[in-house]
Amino acid sequence: MKLTAALLLITSVVFAQAPEVPDKMQFAGITLTIRDDARREIQKDVNMLTQFAKHHNIKVERAKTYFPIIEKIFAEEHVPDDFKYLVLQESALIADAVSVSNAVGFWQFKDFTAVEMGLRVDKEIDERMNIVSATRGAARYIKKNNYYFNNWVYALQAYQMGAGGTMKAVKDYQSGTRHMTITAETYWYVKKFLAHKVAFESYVSGPGEVKVYTISNRSKRSMKEIAEEFSIEEAQLRDYNKWVRKDHVPDDKVYTLSIPTRGESGKRNDAIARAEANNPLEQPKRVNAEPARAGNITMMLHGLPAMKAVAGETPSALAKRADINLSSFLRYNDISVSDRIRAGEFYYLKRKKSRGPVSHHVVIAGDDLWSVSQQYGVQLRRLERYNKVDRTDRLKEGTIIYLTNKRAVHSEPDIEEAVEIETGDSFNWTVQPEASPVPDVPTTPLPPQQTVEVESNVTLIDTMSTDTVAFQQHVVAGGETLYSIAKRYQLGVMQLVEWNNLSLSEGIKPGQVLLLKQPSKTITEPDTMEVTHMVKATDTLYSIAREYGVTIKELMDWNKKKDFSLSVGEKLTIVKKR
Repeated sequence: MKLTAALLLITSVVFAQAPEVPDKMQFAGITLTIRDDARREIQKDVNMLTQFAKHHNIKVERAKTYFPIIEKIFAEEHVPDDFKYLVLQESALIADAVSVSNAVGFWQFKDFTAVEMGLRVDKEIDERMNIVSATRGAARYIKKNNYYFNNWVYALQAYQMGAGGTMKAVKDYQSGTRHMTITAETYWYVKKFLAHKVAFESYVSGPGEVKVYTISNRSKRSMKEIAEEFSIEEAQLRDYNKWVRKDHVPDDKVYTLSIPTRGESGKRNDAIARAEANNPLEQPKRVNAEPARAGNITMMLHGLPAMKAVAGETPSALAKRADINLSSFLRYNDISVSDRIRAGEFYYLKRKKSRGPVSHHVVIAGDDLWSVSQQYGVQLRRLERYNKVDRTDRLKEGTIIYLTNKRAVHSEPDIEEAVEIETGDSFNWTVQPEASPVPDVPTTPLPPQQTVEVESNVTLIDTMSTDTVAFQQHVVAGGETLYSIAKRYQLGVMQLVEWNNLSLSEGIKPGQVLLLKQPSKTITEPDTMEVTHMVKATDTLYSIAREYGVTIKELMDWNKKKDFSLSVGEKLTIVKKR
């Protein structure tokens, strides 16, 4: 009898009770209905995650330590709080976790993606292992994906397979939806995430055994000095700051240190109280980010803060929600208090500009002068003056609306053939609408600032015959995005990115020439020449690669570099096309 009781006790310690997967659950403001076939799959994962109490509790303790920091950053970056469970799925909150594909750190960034998100990765510092830097980078990456889809579920899917892969896999983005159904056909990564949410959600509240305070460091100091200042062991400091790969924290920018405290009280010592940058014990404001109430989020459009309107909202209500004076709000957006607010439109919280970011806009169905004004952040009265039209005039499809002056630099007809344009939320770098027929060979001179980039692309085509150029390249018109161009030519977004050595974070520009097919192996390679670059104090591999229009990998291969470190005065070989 005693033996049976002992065995039951041991079993209860080893195996945790698995939470049940519900048939409905909330994620990022979306109500998910989970079909039985998917629920069985998710439940198996939940059972595995909670099977051994010891392992489950270790992850729970890590979550209690780090979640307050992650929650605060997500609130600041306007990312739904639910995404914090993704870090458990990616790394189990192990700072120096490394995947089989060489992704590193809390949020499992590959080196190139980390650099693109603004993280430093080299022999001295690897911010992928810094909970603050990596989480902020992850938040930006998640938001970038959501701009494509306006659907947090697909933004989650894109975290694993990329935005381009998700675009190929998903036929209907269900933009702005508040309800989705999870089935056996739902992408495995999404179901795995839901399993982590169910497995940990009810366990991670309350303080952990270790509390971490985040401290900003602005000067070059050794880890030993920092440990002495905060009265902790150097080994313990290093355990929570594995992103410092040498003996010193450099002073090239402000880095955030994690200072652990143990014990039930987890009190700050005097040094922490003086130097503390952010207190994770404060309860951050949570962001639900309901798709139908995306107006809760302020974003930057053309360098101006803007807020998306909700259905049924009035100018007064929107101004109140934006916390600005009503008269100022009306003036900024060229509206009156009696005007109807258009749901889904972005309204500016500062005065619009006198000139647009591009020379002109080609009217598409549904456009009026006010919507063009809002689309480009240009004052309505300026558009009236530039185009000699009234705000109440109906605009004919294909009409050119000038955004910078009365006539663009190159004279153009008043009507152009309208092209299909992707609408909806987009990055600030999205080229604004402008359309022109694609010529057989581009003859219009490009703006000076685009010379280097365009020459690089055109050189690859110089050896082709004139007859084939029109079918293998596309001259970017205003208003086009990578997605709209890919859709037009039935290509994948990532194919365009790879063939043209593009960056998703920077996008494309009017006049830029894009290859529409992978360069043939039979094409004669253009002549090249080697140049030498002398490394400056402000240089990084990324900035040098951008300067010469090459990739970081090419730089590393040409110079036989095994990491991202550079020394002032170091000479790098660059292979340039003649």
